[in-house]
Amino acid sequence: MPGEAGYEKLTLELAERWGADVVRDSDGTKLSDEIINAGYGVYSTICIIREHNEFGRQHPECLQQTFLSTDPQVAGEGELKIDLMAGFFAEQFRVNDSEKAMDYWQVWDRTAGEELEKSAWSYENGVVAVKKPVAYHAYTVSFMAYRTWEEINMYNHVTNSWKSEHLMPIDPRLPVAREYLYNYLDKWCKEHPDTTVVRFTSMFYNFVWIWGSHERNRTLFSDWGSYDFTVSEKALEDFEKEYGYALTAEDFINRGDLQVTHMPPTERKRDYMEFTQKYVASFGRELVDLVHGYGKKAYVFYDDSWVGVEPYGRYFPEFGFDGIIKCVFSGYEARLCAGVPAGTHELRLHPYLFPVGLGGAPTFMEGGNPTKDARQYWVNVRRALLRAKIDRIGLGGYIHLLEGFPDFVDYIAEISDEFRAIKKLHEAGAPAVLPIHVAVLHSWGALRPWTLSGHFHETYMHDLIHINEALSGLPVDVKFIDFNDAVSGGLEGVDVLINAGRAGSAWSGGDAWNDPELVAAVTKWVMNGGVFVGVGEPSAASGGWGYFRLRDVLGVDRDTGARVCHGKYTFDVETVPGLIPQGAGVRELEDVYLTDGKTRVLASESGLPTVTAHKLGRGCGVYMSSFQVCPENTRMLLNLMLWAGGRGLDQNWLTDTPEAECAWFPESRELVVISSANEEKTVKIATPDGARTVTVAPGGIVIEKL
Repeated sequence: MPGEAGYEKLTLELAERWGADVVRDSDGTKLSDEIINAGYGVYSTICIIREHNEFGRQHPECLQQTFLSTDPQVAGEGELKIDLMAGFFAEQFRVNDSEKAMDYWQVWDRTAGEELEKSAWSYENGVVAVKKPVAYHAYTVSFMAYRTWEEINMYNHVTNSWKSEHLMPIDPRLPVAREYLYNYLDKWCKEHPDTTVVRFTSMFYNFVWIWGSHERNRTLFSDWGSYDFTVSEKALEDFEKEYGYALTAEDFINRGDLQVTHMPPTERKRDYMEFTQKYVASFGRELVDLVHGYGKKAYVFYDDSWVGVEPYGRYFPEFGFDGIIKCVFSGYEARLCAGVPAGTHELRLHPYLFPVGLGGAPTFMEGGNPTKDARQYWVNVRRALLRAKIDRIGLGGYIHLLEGFPDFVDYIAEISDEFRAIKKLHEAGAPAVLPIHVAVLHSWGALRPWTLSGHFHETYMHDLIHINEALSGLPVDVKFIDFNDAVSGGLEGVDVLINAGRAGSAWSGGDAWNDPELVAAVTKWVMNGGVFVGVGEPSAASGGWGYFRLRDVLGVDRDTGARVCHGKYTFDVETVPGLIPQGAGVRELEDVYLTDGKTRVLASESGLPTVTAHKLGRGCGVYMSSFQVCPENTRMLLNLMLWAGGRGLDQNWLTDTPEAECAWFPESRELVVISSANEEKTVKIATPDGARTVTVAPGGIVIEKL
């Protein structure tokens, strides 16, 4: 739990009330000697690349950088001048116009799709002049820029009205910076003898967050999984030496779209990610060894400057971290943390103890209701905690803000007790699961399981994040595979394969589906008894047989305009008792049509099929036009996986209502029932010994020994 100098009495009272064993500092707070010496373990947070402004002023070449691209400017007659910083937040960036950096600058005629020769443009005082542009063509400039204000510090200044000096991010790529940061950590460890755990926040490179100058478009680009902020002349030079080819600004700018995580990665992007991961792991291991040398543990925060850490990547074990911490709003984030190969898995619960939450709404201030927020987040997370073991939970922020919110204090005590009870169940043995092995298929596969790119409120527009959230608390085994896995044995042992997303995205797969071997591998697997669940525009790719490449598996396709003159199968909606719970439903997708008269329509909206099933061989293709997570739709997903695979809906250890879920822990013979409802629920649970009835309080939990 967070502590705060000046609020010693409150800190220690809450530590006892909540059963804390560790106190921590947070951004903007310190721990006093009274707190440090109170007998608790001490977490100390450190963001290794900030708090070094004097070094940054002495070595401006060591500031972190990124590629930026101007908005397109349309040429008229004569010379075209382009102001590089127009539209960008001037306090965040400064143009890097050194000779070495300018070797990587590019000026593009975007209308023609051609890069201009360097002799065709000039630069002076922040402005690029295109000497003889083609009239009425649009031009952009891609350039390198120093980041002069570290983004999390920038956020805290805006959110919490900080007045302190703006902190600059230091890039350890240059040897002088690497040596400085190592020596800084060595000195820091000596000055923090009471620290038991060094909590790295996180390593070196923050997720990309580009701010704009216009108040109506403050965030120009933000991507939790992007590597844009790792770039520098040194990094590009080292990459070329190691991989044998040079990267350009356009490899990052990508015609203005940037290399967003939601799109399939290019081979060049994969190479650069691996290159960065190797460097981050190498220097990161030196820092972890240094911490261990002082008898302290090293944990890493799976957010903020996490880029290059990639906890599911091949280089993560090289760090030697003792634990990992993930901030969570949702169940899928708890599963994301739980699966990392680390000794200790800890969740930092929300809401953070700040006046304003991440979404911008008031929290610990007038108009906020942090207890309501905490209850919703806990209900989301708790169902995932029944499926995967987490070792620790905690909070962060300003403890003094709790003085006006006693109901929040009471609720944290309640959920702390719930967490300890759930953890104890896992320590006795794993929960029972249904005989369903699920694989989620997308471009990132096992490197990026469970998440898409950030929190739910940042990715809610994608069907797959709703699917992941639903899966996070279901009693099924789940893994994540990519398209190479699918054609090289990755489908072995899989009962249900899910592919969900809009056409061309990393989640649907884009051009990966133009590989006939992939289409054949999945089709063969279905014909041999597998269940393929497609959501949105699964397997969509243009230029081949059908828009959905698995149309022959699904029995549906989407008309992109080429079939407006073709006839369409009419249909009646078929009701399968118990399959689709009352209150379940998905939004329709325009122009979806049946390709086969054998396709069974299980639900429809506005005359369009929204849930369908299609037998193929011994298997089945299930289609949903979209998916929005809620208790009813979560149960519908589970029911569809059971039913399409020939399994009955009357499985043991399932409840009779979607608003309650349960888990059976066979080793300790304990049954856990949780409710997401706002009212008391009487729930029936199917067991091998007959139905069992349990009454659960609103949003509550019941644990019974059987």
